[in-house]
Amino acid sequence: MDVFLRKRVYTGPVRAVILDWAGTAIDYGCMGPVAPFLEVFKNHGVPVTAAEARAPMGLAKKDHIRAMCRAQSVAKKWREVHGVLPGELEVDALYREVEPLIVTAAAKHCDLIPGLLDTMGAMRRRGVKIGTTTGYTRPIMEVVVPAVREKGFEPDCVVCSSDVPAGRPFPWMCYRNALELEVYPLSAMVKIGDTVSDIEEGLNAGMWTIGVAMTGNELGMPEEEALGLGPAELSARLAGIRGRLLAAGAHFVVNGIGDCAPLIDKIETLLRDGLTPSTFEES
Repeated sequence: MDVFLRKRVYTGPVRAVILDWAGTAIDYGCMGPVAPFLEVFKNHGVPVTAAEARAPMGLAKKDHIRAMCRAQSVAKKWREVHGVLPGELEVDALYREVEPLIVTAAAKHCDLIPGLLDTMGAMRRRGVKIGTTTGYTRPIMEVVVPAVREKGFEPDCVVCSSDVPAGRPFPWMCYRNALELEVYPLSAMVKIGDTVSDIEEGLNAGMWTIGVAMTGNELGMPEEEALGLGPAELSARLAGIRGRLLAAGAHFVVNGIGDCAPLIDKIETLLRDGLTPSTFEES
């Protein structure tokens, strides 16, 4: 293993990419997790919208439930039904119910996003290691990983929100990837994801970040529906998503994972020029 002493800025190649799963690598539109959240709240007499369910996407699933309960619109509906605001007891109950539903739903949404295998093949050929982080817990990924392996995607590392003290936006999953992949420094790594919390996770870890606009939770549509939008509407929606991801600090934003390989070349050029994730600003 190469050793880098922090006496100067790292100017070497990209050594690892860290992918999110749903909406980035698999499950176009991040459809799998949505229905379970809608179902558990409905079971408690509180109908929530898909937008309310999607808003915290990317967080660990218990944090996701907690964020939904704290959202003003959801909390108001809960109080109207139950007479009190939802607290930690309600969060615990909802989480216990949603976990097995997500296991079942995730197993049905394991299709690879177009361009994933080609991009990962390009990473392999240049010697870049492939790690992953996810808001899914280990029991969920025990179903997803074998299903995806059969389709040809097998990363070097899978770290779940349940494997670390806290999920996104904390950097712990990225740090664990670095440890397991034996990659250093963190500026030699690129985090790729489709949510604001993905971008925040990568930035907090000191990595380069690439946001994914079209295939993920922000657009929130399966491929056929997304491609069926009129060009003007699709362009407008993607522009809004790009703006939100850039505002969160993403260094670059692409439509999908298939567009990422050329950016690795660009990031390596920036590294050679002495730039770091904290000093680069896209013009």
